[in-house]
Amino acid sequence: MYFYKKILYQDLNNLIFFNILRMKNHQTQVRVRYSETDQMGVVYHGNYVPYFEIGRVEWLRNKGISYKSMEESGIGLPIVSMQINYKKSARYDELLTIHTTFKSQSSVKIEFDCEIYNEANELLTTAVFILVFISLKSGRPTAPPNYILELFKSLE
Repeated sequence: MYFYKKILYQDLNNLIFFNILRMKNHQTQVRVRYSETDQMGVVYHGNYVPYFEIGRVEWLRNKGISYKSMEESGIGLPIVSMQINYKKSARYDELLTIHTTFKSQSSVKIEFDCEIYNEANELLTTAVFILVFISLKSGRPTAPPNYILELFKSLE
């Protein structure tokens, strides 16, 4: 009986892990720090870009990919295009939820849709980011590593 339960538990954990890998979206939270705001306690518009970066890095981490390890293996992922729409201001000490959704991938590009919500679940900001896989050695676009291509296939 114990062996049977152990197998069921392992199978359930594998299924949960597999479903996490297949999810196109991820959420993470960040609290607005005082240094990110102006005198009125409103987040400076330029500080939304790092929030979105946190969302993308955590999306990758949630899929088992370390951005640091990717860079150590010679692959970079710079932003080549971003479009941000500000709907409502974030304020000092608010807990923000960053939604990051994989949208598409082509030969060397990856695209994400992103949203930031406040604690009242009000949509504050939306964004679209296009990033390109590059060789850090040459600075030129390159195909994503195989382990990332496998991830993309699982998201289809």
